[in-house]
Amino acid sequence: MGEYRRLWWTLIAILTITFAILGLSGVEVYRQAPPIPAKIVTTSGTELMTREDIMEGQAAWQSVGGMQLGSIWGHGAYQAPDWSADWLHRELVAWLDLAAAQEHGKPFDRLDGAQKAALTYRLQGEYRRNMLDRASGTLTVSDRRAEAIRRTALHYQQLFGDDPELRPLREDYAMKEDTLPDPDRRAALADFLFWTAWAAATERPGTVATYTNNWPPEPLIGNRPTTENVLWSLACVVLLIAGIGALIWGWAFLRDHDETAAPVAAADPLRGIALTASQKALGKYLFVVIALFIFQIFIGGLTAHYTVEGQSFYGVDLSQWLPYSLARTWHLQSAVLWIATAFLAAGLFLAPVINGGADPRHQKLGVDILFWALVLVVAGSFLGNYLAIAHLLPRDWSFWIGHQGYEFLDLGRVWQIALFAGLCLWLALMLRAMIPALRADGDRNLLALLCLSTVAIGLFYGSGLFYGERSSITVMEYWRWWVVHLWVEGIFEVFATAAIAFIFATLGLVSKRIATAASLVSASLFMVGGVPGTFHHLYFSGTTTPVMAIGAAFSALEVVPLVILGHEAWERWDQRHKAPWMTALRWPLACFVAVAFWNMLGAGVFGFMINTPVALFYLQGLNTTAVHAHAALFGVYGFLALGFTLLVLRYIRPDLILNERLMRVGFWSLNAGLVLMIFTSLLPIGLFQFQASVTTGMWYARSADFLQQPLFQTLRWVRTFGDVVFIIGAVALAWQVVVLGLWKGGRRAPPLPAAE
Repeated sequence: MGEYRRLWWTLIAILTITFAILGLSGVEVYRQAPPIPAKIVTTSGTELMTREDIMEGQAAWQSVGGMQLGSIWGHGAYQAPDWSADWLHRELVAWLDLAAAQEHGKPFDRLDGAQKAALTYRLQGEYRRNMLDRASGTLTVSDRRAEAIRRTALHYQQLFGDDPELRPLREDYAMKEDTLPDPDRRAALADFLFWTAWAAATERPGTVATYTNNWPPEPLIGNRPTTENVLWSLACVVLLIAGIGALIWGWAFLRDHDETAAPVAAADPLRGIALTASQKALGKYLFVVIALFIFQIFIGGLTAHYTVEGQSFYGVDLSQWLPYSLARTWHLQSAVLWIATAFLAAGLFLAPVINGGADPRHQKLGVDILFWALVLVVAGSFLGNYLAIAHLLPRDWSFWIGHQGYEFLDLGRVWQIALFAGLCLWLALMLRAMIPALRADGDRNLLALLCLSTVAIGLFYGSGLFYGERSSITVMEYWRWWVVHLWVEGIFEVFATAAIAFIFATLGLVSKRIATAASLVSASLFMVGGVPGTFHHLYFSGTTTPVMAIGAAFSALEVVPLVILGHEAWERWDQRHKAPWMTALRWPLACFVAVAFWNMLGAGVFGFMINTPVALFYLQGLNTTAVHAHAALFGVYGFLALGFTLLVLRYIRPDLILNERLMRVGFWSLNAGLVLMIFTSLLPIGLFQFQASVTTGMWYARSADFLQQPLFQTLRWVRTFGDVVFIIGAVALAWQVVVLGLWKGGRRAPPLPAAE
């Protein structure tokens, strides 16, 4: 540890405390997950459904795309409704109509104010009261509610089938005809959707909040933010301000401002290291990165277009072969895969550099095996997704080789295990180079941090294997966010920080001492908020108030380190003038500057916009979430991946000069397209939805009646301009990397002198 002992112990303490909080709170998540009744019966003794029916319905929901077709408790796609909110509202309206007809002989909307108020008061009492007998596991509902359930279930059985009367609604929801062909499975799906709505309406024993902390907003039964929700939202803002203040104070007064700049080498130090066989083999990784990147963009364009036409692409009906749920699955899955592949390629490029410029024995063979394993996972998982959604797989195979139904973890479990095995192989290839280097003399602190983040990338993806096909959706959400938030947003961030610092230190652009200290401090800042901050995704997923409190308090601190990232990125960008050979790194550095900007805007501003419990209560599952997702996933991790891709390309094709015109078009079009996409379409729609969610309810903000208004149709068409600009940038970048770079078709530089 040496001179960094205090920084290391700070990081170790933070990791110990934060993972203890995450783990102990996870025990609470398991214990307090909303119960699934053993059976549901009426007061007259009729059995409506069983636990097995509900779990079979969950499996049926997963098989049609799950979170890629509408959402549950706010998590999932945004075109179809949130099924929990939609079911709940439809059932409440059915109960009121039944009560009005039975007691007053006319529809509810024709009653006077006093009559409506009386029935609504009784409705709230019946629905919020917990009638589950915990000893027997039996849930009892009134005969009137049973009839309301039956009527609501019939709607969903017709919607997920091919009933001609509901075809216009299916088109509005971007659902294909006969989404779930088996009528028995449609009935089970309705049972599952009822249970998710029951948990959202029924008070948890000993509290005055439902199992989902009163989400979704539903005025008919008094689903509004709890007192704790408001209090922890205020605490969230206070902690953010305090955290930023402390960071700025520390940056101004505790940082060593007298550190002398490192002398710049006359030539690129990495050019003095001969390319190894494993590094030369990385070109095919870069090709896959770009191929998946382009595929993701075009399939994303189709997904966005489905929000306008629903089942067609400019009049051509594609929905029976490539429905919205499949297009969105591939769009998200390809994003994760191309970004991860770029990170893997960057690590494999650094491995021989770390090992003194030589490959460990059989390193190239391992690199080649890993590549074809990744190709197999991509092809197999995509094919499995298609077969599952087309219902061409046996029922019991869908989860395992088809579609898990969970956003970002859609690939079948077999392919998920294969991808984890591939990451473990990558980890082994990295450690073969790192461990001997760690044993060498000298300052190895930065390398140790890079090594630890590499181990974490290899192993933490395995947390997504800790739930099963029939796990409680609350338990599944806990582990899913270990992958989506902790693995991607936390560990990848630390790896990127350490890897970039290692590269810059190796290039002599920053002293190893500064690079090491900055990386350790950054890792501590990322982890202190990032690890327990995982819970800010679980406010309304069937968890308790303590989980909300932890998520709100710590996730506010996630924004804090983003304040200084822009300064660090600009310092790196400013170093491009230090030596003539630095001009070759201009565009990778530009990508890293873009990362800092989008970290501030996408992860910081747009992330905090939906972060506090009271804000997310009304915003969860709206297009405001898509704003944060696009700005943070592509803006941060996408540009990081592209920066790594260009950096690796620069060294495996050392005599290549990047085409300035192509790179300017590519870089600025990607940024401009993302800005247009957000500010001309996604954000305005999300803000209008927010108003509808507050004033009327979540069911309305996600309904066809609201989203199919001419204004929103126009705003979705307007998004096309941003999409086209973005596509132009992507094609320009792809042409540079693949055609002019990997295929050696472009203008080439004269050989530069190697470093002495």
